[in-house]
Amino acid sequence: MRMKSLKSVVLTLAILFITPLVMKAQDAGKDWNLLYREARKLFQSGNYDLAVEVAEEALKVADKKVGPDHSDVAKSLDILALIYDTQGNYLQAEPLYKRALDIWEKLLGPDHPSVATCLNNLAGLYEAQNDYENAEPLIKRSLRITEKSLGPDHPDVATMLNNLAVINQTKGNYTQAELLLNRSLKIYELSLSSDHIKIASSLESLANLYYVQGKYSQAEPLYNRALEIKEKSLGADHFYVATSLNNLALLYETQGYYTKAETLYKRSLEIKEKSLGAEHPAIATSLNNLAQLYLELKDSAKAELLYKRSLDIREKSLGPNHPKVATCLNNLAMLLKSFGDYTQAEHLLKRSLMITEKSFGDVHPEVATNLNNLGALYSDQGDYAQAEHFYMRSLAIREITLSHEHPDIATSLNNLALIYYEQGDYNKSELLYKRSLDIFEKTLGPYHPNVALNLENLAVLYRAIGRDTEAEELEKRATKIRNFIR
Repeated sequence: MRMKSLKSVVLTLAILFITPLVMKAQDAGKDWNLLYREARKLFQSGNYDLAVEVAEEALKVADKKVGPDHSDVAKSLDILALIYDTQGNYLQAEPLYKRALDIWEKLLGPDHPSVATCLNNLAGLYEAQNDYENAEPLIKRSLRITEKSLGPDHPDVATMLNNLAVINQTKGNYTQAELLLNRSLKIYELSLSSDHIKIASSLESLANLYYVQGKYSQAEPLYNRALEIKEKSLGADHFYVATSLNNLALLYETQGYYTKAETLYKRSLEIKEKSLGAEHPAIATSLNNLAQLYLELKDSAKAELLYKRSLDIREKSLGPNHPKVATCLNNLAMLLKSFGDYTQAEHLLKRSLMITEKSFGDVHPEVATNLNNLGALYSDQGDYAQAEHFYMRSLAIREITLSHEHPDIATSLNNLALIYYEQGDYNKSELLYKRSLDIFEKTLGPYHPNVALNLENLAVLYRAIGRDTEAEELEKRATKIRNFIR
């Protein structure tokens, strides 16, 4: 059986807004203040195109009234960069973040907390592109500044630790990520009230890490505690509650508790629609998740409708060439593939690949995912030469961009092993299955669903070549894992 890419909660660095300064004798005036506030309000409501127009006007007013090196210019640059960043316009966002950083360093010195905030946000831009080489040193510098200026137990230090953990988790460095997240949580618990929203976010970050590793029994109580805090602090219909419901739903879906998952996904979607409106980009994420659940339930008609609505929202709100549009195209293509509509699926996957390569470059984990799915499409049609070509390209990118024992590399190896099995090249297939299994067991632990799937695939191979005793042992191990998960 082909291995699907791991589903996971969305991981993002916590974005921080610059704290207003009281040091200046002159600011950009009432007009600028109104524009700046309106830009932030439009951004937070998801009206990105209009937010860009207002933020650009705010920048022009600040530049004209107080000059290019004023804090109001820096704040205008920050909000404009953040909007572009959220839209996936990374090339436009990067120089704005850098110019803002240069202004803050000139005004406040290199070790001011506002400089740390700017570094954090620039790191978030790089992290969104999986550019860890640039993101990690910025987060570390931001952390050093924050520890030095505010002390090692300040909540802002905890935020930076969380962000550094996100990068380590995405790279597959789970042990280091766990250490950082536990330290972050401890700081929050010592410095904030027990029902503070940041404690809930920290609990969810730790739960996300456990989820990715298949440690579902450890993740569930953390998700539930986070949800309880948010409902108590913010009310049952707050947007942040919807995020918690989504994460808990994903956990239940992964374990096969589909009724529970559907109830939570629907409640999450209802809250988002009520608080953000039916066309907000966050709605598209909920629709996508619910569509994936219906796909698991074999309700393809419902899944297709939701995928198409999700795609429509993202194209309207983010533009046709945003990476999240590429994700929607990819998901819809894989659904069409399951219908046997290979021509349309291929068209969507190639469009998705084009967007992803344009957004991130040719050597990027998201590009690898697209290539992997093209390989799966050709494999389903029995075109093993094409499938091997795309699987090999995907594997090569993952080996360059990810740690050598990252689960996505194991997924690539498993998928390659499958096409070698289909062609009767059992020696190659066995070697790759074993290498894939070794990575999964090391990084995700012995009781992860992907370990079970890998064991089942290897057992099928052993049955085919008459090694029935070994196959039976692997099947027993796989069954034990699946029973443990449930």
